[in-house]
Amino acid sequence: MGGNVSRKQKRPESSADQLLPPSVPTTPTSPDPLLARDPLAALATKPSLDTMEESIAPKEYKRRWVMLLLFVAYSFSNAVQWIHLNIIGNVIIRYYNESLPEDSFQQETAIDWLSMIYMLVYIPLIFPATWLLDKKGLRISLICGAFLNALGAWVKCACVSPDRFPVLMFAQTICAIAQIFILGIPAHLAATWFGPNQVSTATSIGVFGNQVGCAAGFLIPPLLVPNSDDLDVVGKDLSIMFYIWAGLCTAIFIAICVVFKNKPPRPPSKAQMLADTSGNQENYFGSLKNLFGNKGFLLLALTYGINTGCYYGIGTLLNPIILHYFPGHEQNAGQIGLVLVLAGVVGSVMAGLWLDKTKTFKGTTVGIYLLSMAGMVAFTFTMDVGLIWVVFITAGALGFFMTGYLPVGFEFAAEITYPEPEGTSSGLLNASAQTFGIIMTIGMRTLLNRVSVMSANITVSAALLVGTIITALIKADYRRQEAGKRAIGYLDNVQFDFNTSNKDKTGDGDV
Repeated sequence: MGGNVSRKQKRPESSADQLLPPSVPTTPTSPDPLLARDPLAALATKPSLDTMEESIAPKEYKRRWVMLLLFVAYSFSNAVQWIHLNIIGNVIIRYYNESLPEDSFQQETAIDWLSMIYMLVYIPLIFPATWLLDKKGLRISLICGAFLNALGAWVKCACVSPDRFPVLMFAQTICAIAQIFILGIPAHLAATWFGPNQVSTATSIGVFGNQVGCAAGFLIPPLLVPNSDDLDVVGKDLSIMFYIWAGLCTAIFIAICVVFKNKPPRPPSKAQMLADTSGNQENYFGSLKNLFGNKGFLLLALTYGINTGCYYGIGTLLNPIILHYFPGHEQNAGQIGLVLVLAGVVGSVMAGLWLDKTKTFKGTTVGIYLLSMAGMVAFTFTMDVGLIWVVFITAGALGFFMTGYLPVGFEFAAEITYPEPEGTSSGLLNASAQTFGIIMTIGMRTLLNRVSVMSANITVSAALLVGTIITALIKADYRRQEAGKRAIGYLDNVQFDFNTSNKDKTGDGDV
């Protein structure tokens, strides 16, 4: 009627080439490698109109929260095992004395390695772990890690005997290997499952699981394994603690195998859609090369390593630091560790919400770093006032900012390295953190034994000052945000051309 096309008529077919704005060629005219890596150029080669229409509307699925919760549970169970032996280090030394070196410094160092082994194995193994993540996705990585986590927990059940410290170290090594499938996951999982207005919050919650695990690792062992003169009682308490955790880790492993999915049917954001379309995540070694050529990322990796390494050193040596000033306060040492981490949980969540709202990644990073240094200075110079409640307050302030920095660093890295995979950039950040964690722990232990506790804490404060200065030098190159803006503008043009094309074919746009 009057040139109109009936609603029952089939919509005329059209190729993606007809929908693209003239400024975006459908086929590269030159072998330009930058064009080949450009997500928008890759999107321009979509094979059909139907595919283009589907990609215009990202979708968030409710099940994303289930995926995040499973990861949080797995991260929690592994983080407990990182610190649950060191916070009762004096008890562990007495129980395993016959299978430890005779020298007291070597005994203390051996106990420190129960924590530092987490850092040591991460450094070489993060590269194959991130390769597996990029090639096989989240599901396979989490299944591998959860299996190793449960296996290590069960091996610990077989090491409850004073002559089996080497077995305990072997079990802790297995749990440490499981950690390589955790630390680089939060930013990757958040980008894969969550939209742009929740991605920073989801990253914070992902880190939250590890932090709460550390808190439980500080709090629970002094309660389950109190200091006792009877080694048989200590052995029984250790056995109870190990069996409880082995059962929990096994249940989490089964849940991940049954429930966890690799990714949603459709991407949750346009930036993630473009990253998927570019195919860049399939080129792992190319991503490594690009990251090592990014000066801003290298500076961030350095400063992230310093901050997190200081946190690892303090967490590992919190027991001897507190007992130096407050002898016999093993449970208070655990509770101070709990406050340190729980305050960091609050800081992490607040930082994630703040980043989602303001997108001020560099300013937030510098501010939190500076306040971390201030918190460490306060912690250092209030230890000897003799008031344990003051230590609780300063530890809370330190944890709020130092632990709250972790998700901020992940998100800042994701911004300045886009479109490189978040798992790869997070993995390199954590490799730096583990390296500095070993350096800071060994350095602090040496200063504790040969100089003073105060000198060790002052050294950490000075390291955080250096990290603050370097962080201020990082350029605020927000590539992911720019890609999102370009995607919105480009896809709006595609939708406009689509509507215009159909108006021309139907006469009045009534399809």
